[in-house]
Amino acid sequence: MRRIREALRLHLQAGLSYNEVGRALKISKSVVGKYVSLAKVAGVDCAVADGLDDAELESRLYRPAVPRASHQLAPDFGQIHQELKRPGVTLMLLWEEYATGNALAYKYTSFCVKYREFAKTQARSMRQIHIAGEKLFVDYAGSTVPIIDASTGEITQAQIFVATLGASNCTYACATPRQTTADWIAAQVQALEFFGGVPRLIVPDQTRALIRRPDRYDPEPNRSYEEFAKHYGCAILAARPAHPRDKPKVEGSVLLVQRWILARLRNRRFFTLHELNQAIGLLLVDLNQRPFKKLPGCRRSAFEQLDAPALRALPAERFVISRWKTVKVNIDYHVEFEGHCYSVPHRLVGARLDVRVTAALLECFAANQRVACHAVSTVRAGFTTAPEHMPASHRAHLEWTPAKLIAWGARIGVSTAALVTWQLERRPHPEQGYRACLGLLALARKYTPERLEAACTRAMAIRAPTLRSVTNILKCGLDSQPALFTSAVNPVIEHENVRGPDYYH
Repeated sequence: MRRIREALRLHLQAGLSYNEVGRALKISKSVVGKYVSLAKVAGVDCAVADGLDDAELESRLYRPAVPRASHQLAPDFGQIHQELKRPGVTLMLLWEEYATGNALAYKYTSFCVKYREFAKTQARSMRQIHIAGEKLFVDYAGSTVPIIDASTGEITQAQIFVATLGASNCTYACATPRQTTADWIAAQVQALEFFGGVPRLIVPDQTRALIRRPDRYDPEPNRSYEEFAKHYGCAILAARPAHPRDKPKVEGSVLLVQRWILARLRNRRFFTLHELNQAIGLLLVDLNQRPFKKLPGCRRSAFEQLDAPALRALPAERFVISRWKTVKVNIDYHVEFEGHCYSVPHRLVGARLDVRVTAALLECFAANQRVACHAVSTVRAGFTTAPEHMPASHRAHLEWTPAKLIAWGARIGVSTAALVTWQLERRPHPEQGYRACLGLLALARKYTPERLEAACTRAMAIRAPTLRSVTNILKCGLDSQPALFTSAVNPVIEHENVRGPDYYH
């Protein structure tokens, strides 16, 4: 506008020609002529131009064009907007279908221009073109719902999970206790079962519960989330941190869930999570059946038309949620998980293993190969040991029982059996008796069974039925000496000071 005012002043007041004004303002003389012509038509001179602001001057010089009456048949751009979400559908294909047999159809260029003008009028979350069955957006709402414990009166806040398909905007919502890894994955499993199929991509936040290493360009999901994606045959495309526009569909659906579901439940009291999810499920049906304002149909009809045919089938088995942990094998060839110890093959002592834990099973993996499997135990400070994981010596030690030890002693001899029985019955703790009996086994291998029986006979005679006594007797060769007590009767000593048996009658 400043240049127009200057051109009018130089031509009308200074009397310069178009060529001279153009050289002064560094514009062509034809442009100067256009400015002067527009001013003459609008009745604007230098004084009037100086009294108007830029907007008023522009409106006086450039009057809006009068739209011409159009006899062309306009297409349903709302339907075209929905059709573009189908795989492989383009504007050229839709224009050809629209123009075939239609003498009043727009040309292709006008068709594209008018569609883009229509697309700009849609909500921000509708501007992206999402292919049917391609993306499922997931997130948690900021609002929570209180759950009251009927027995204690304690109040906990249930978290609200929301999932939305890109093409149809069909929405799923449920309540979870928290936002742990298990809660995130369990909610997504329920969402896939609600939709009855699997999309090609799932778009979550870069929450620590799902993403082990958040990154703007290359985030890395944790082991459990990777296992979930592998089970359902889909890929994870985490949104960039602090970029909610990467998942605008679910951002809009979170607002809808808060306004059309949670707001309606604000005056109700819930005592269990199951009760809350039942109430959410009833209102969810109404949410998905509410008609679109600018598009034909509703979320449910759009889902049945667009997303449902494009989703892949669910696997035959439901995903079992698991936890992963890296542990080190202790010197006793056991690994610890939540206060309970589980055995692994003894050759892995000192190695680091990956432990996968489900509700009922604990599995240990070394180099991606399963090396141990146990039922999960809730006994703290307890041990679960598989015999095949033990060294041969430990396994042999474990196989000996009191009855088996006594039977072994009886095969050696009467005195050995008596000494074994004494060890098992008189020791403060049975394990001490086991160790002593296993020591006798070692002596039987080092010496002959005959010598062991003789040594046990001598130990019982001197009332020292211990492993140390038997060992010393064998080392010193006392087992080969004559017996300590003979059967000969000692002679009777006669003396005046010795009382006889008659004294006591």
